[in-house]
Amino acid sequence: MITLLYFARLRETFGLSSEQANLPADVADIRSLTEWLRQRGGAWQEELAQDKPVRVAVNQDMATPDTSVRDGDEVAFFPPVTGG
Repeated sequence: MITLLYFARLRETFGLSSEQANLPADVADIRSLTEWLRQRGGAWQEELAQDKPVRVAVNQDMATPDTSVRDGDEVAFFPPVTGG
């Protein structure tokens, strides 16, 4: 089981800030995790679309699509932060 965290517009759109998930056997990295979440459809498909900027961290370290995801991990999804 992993912990999924959602921040900013994702938290607002999905209507939750966190959840626990048991991953299917074929979900082993951020790329496959994101695709799995997109399959929920609706807002999930829209907000996690490949053309939407979303950053991901695994156990508080910035992740790439190839970053592994394992049981016990904490995975955070958030929009990129801009500053001035």
